[in-house]
Amino acid sequence: MMDKVLLAGFGGQGVMFIGKVLAYSGMLGGREVCWIPSYGPEMRGGTANCSVLVADEEIHSPVISQADAGIVLNQPSYDRFLGRIKPGGTLVVNSSIVKLNPKRDDINIIAIEATELANEIGNSSLANMVCLGALLPSLSLVNMESVKKAMDEVIGKKKPELYELNVAAINRGMNR
Repeated sequence: MMDKVLLAGFGGQGVMFIGKVLAYSGMLGGREVCWIPSYGPEMRGGTANCSVLVADEEIHSPVISQADAGIVLNQPSYDRFLGRIKPGGTLVVNSSIVKLNPKRDDINIIAIEATELANEIGNSSLANMVCLGALLPSLSLVNMESVKKAMDEVIGKKKPELYELNVAAINRGMNR
């Protein structure tokens, strides 16, 4: 079994952070993982995307031609990656800033006003984590418990005050 996930947005939206959290989640759960980042010419404000594979068996190729799931945080990412989600897959879209046009009928599109929900929590930069929460139920090998362990590893020890905010944002996305 394998989860193939594409994540995309502008640099600074936390795309790479979501990817690291998913990779750590799999790794701490004893899974095979692959995380491949891709940055545009500028880091903050330029385009950024990454692919994450989490598997319960050896990963033979890190290349994802068709993903099982994805998150897009801006319009250019939606336009570019909409066609890369396999039929029957799931795409989480930050509908606060993305217009769902064109739209596919063969995938599950979860349109979530992530920026507004993050603002309600008190920090608009948590929109990425709201989207992660919306995606988690669609994944086979990563769940909330593994994500909490990963976030504790990634940010909990350095900035424990951010850990609770991130968990709240993920819960908000899961309970949309």
